[in-house]
Amino acid sequence: MDRRSFVLAGAAVAAGAGLAWGGRRWVDYPAGVHFPGRAEGHALRDHTQLPPPSERVETDIVILGSGVAGLSAAWKLRKLGHRGALIIDGPQPQGNAAGGRFGDYAYPTGAHYLPLPSPESTHVREMLAELGIIQRDPFAEKPYYDERAILHAPEERLLHQGHWQDGFIPTEGVPAWELAEQRRFFAEVERLRQLRGSDGRRLFVFPTVLSSEDPAWQALDRITLKDWLDQHGYRAPTLHWYLNYCCRDDYGARYDQVSAWAGLHYYCSRWGQAANAGNGAWLTWPGGLSVLADGLQRLAQAEHRAGTAVRVRRAGQGVEVDCFALVDGKPRSYSVRARKAICAMPLYVAARVVEDIGALGFDARQHTPAYAPWLVTSFLMRDFPGEGPGVPLCWDNVVYDEPGLGYVVATHQDIRVTPPEKTVFTSYVALSHQSPKAAREWLVNSTPQAIMELAARDLEAAYGWKFAPCVERAEATVRGHAMAIPRPGFRSNAGLRALRAASGPILFAHADLSGFSVFEEAAWWGIAAAERALA
Repeated sequence: MDRRSFVLAGAAVAAGAGLAWGGRRWVDYPAGVHFPGRAEGHALRDHTQLPPPSERVETDIVILGSGVAGLSAAWKLRKLGHRGALIIDGPQPQGNAAGGRFGDYAYPTGAHYLPLPSPESTHVREMLAELGIIQRDPFAEKPYYDERAILHAPEERLLHQGHWQDGFIPTEGVPAWELAEQRRFFAEVERLRQLRGSDGRRLFVFPTVLSSEDPAWQALDRITLKDWLDQHGYRAPTLHWYLNYCCRDDYGARYDQVSAWAGLHYYCSRWGQAANAGNGAWLTWPGGLSVLADGLQRLAQAEHRAGTAVRVRRAGQGVEVDCFALVDGKPRSYSVRARKAICAMPLYVAARVVEDIGALGFDARQHTPAYAPWLVTSFLMRDFPGEGPGVPLCWDNVVYDEPGLGYVVATHQDIRVTPPEKTVFTSYVALSHQSPKAAREWLVNSTPQAIMELAARDLEAAYGWKFAPCVERAEATVRGHAMAIPRPGFRSNAGLRALRAASGPILFAHADLSGFSVFEEAAWWGIAAAERALA
């Protein structure tokens, strides 16, 4: 059966249940579509009139946002001996690191893995050591990691020409000249990993502010990754597909829209090692990065309040923040006075809520990055569907197609003699085949049926009619502004540099300050803001 024969029964989905497969077999299960932050975001966008504050809160440092940057700031404040921080959670607690549960089965609703941190990422190594994930020698060349967090084999596979093959880059049935180009590219990656610029720094590291500023290499930020491939004579369709996939996976945009500097950074910065794992291994958990977010929250011991900041302004020597929370669908307002505010929110939000942000050197019209939307959907499987020929089920499973990014298996890290009774397949879709604006409009205006059909596309390609009967329920998370896109020129964005340097009562902490969304960058800016708040 083709993809379009898989439909959701409209009336049932509106009520939260019902799925049909063709006309031969029916399977009913709850199916929800969630838009975290949409109501709050549209209230800001539309300048919704909010009621007067019903409460006034006093604190020393208020952290606006509870994603990785906000939690990292709270964790660092605690380590530095500070005890007076208040976190305003924002529209979704833990942001892009959030996860969910189907009873005993955890699943990610955002990011789901972390590469082994390289030697430059001392901030991440310190964090992982305190969380118990690095168990010995956190700052050695090869730390010892908790075996349960290291990604187990089989790691990844690709459905190409109707057959599963090992790895993500097509190799089986590929002409010899294309394989030679693939080898040439990865040899170039190894060369670039070792290079240093005229300033003595490595070309590509985490955090990116420690990367070389050598103008000869910064020129990569003036072209796209596709331009770079063309200029260096890479013509292999399989290599172009693979690099396009990687840009969509990491940045939510195609390789003809992403800066060559960012595209090469994806490969050249990830070379962390472990005493008990192979080079370039990954860390992952059934619930994705929610495990790290939960751990940081536990260590920080900061007070949390539900709500979203709608205005941040200087008030005397400090700052005043107006917030609101939706209670039973109705807004409830309160205000917070603090000595310092750490804005751990996306910059497209900060541009709207920080009063006179232009005075800090940030022009919202010029300096706000474009944002890619994502769709993350988890399917609780009452059984494992039958596998096709080739490589067995892996942690990450990708289909040679677009816009899907494949699906991960939540129970992959379980150490069992036999497979678990149930599992969770989480599919990822970057709507990179449209402009970000068009993709957001499609997501907002589409029916739940259409959204779930898109979410299940790669799974249908992998399993055909066998997929739907195995599904018990599904939950889709729509992230309309999931991540900043590092388009050409992002490295020289003067507005980002200005907000990084802000040192008054209003400080900034978010991965957006680096120009793209990854854990290492968010944690870096959260820690930097905490240190600056106490300076």
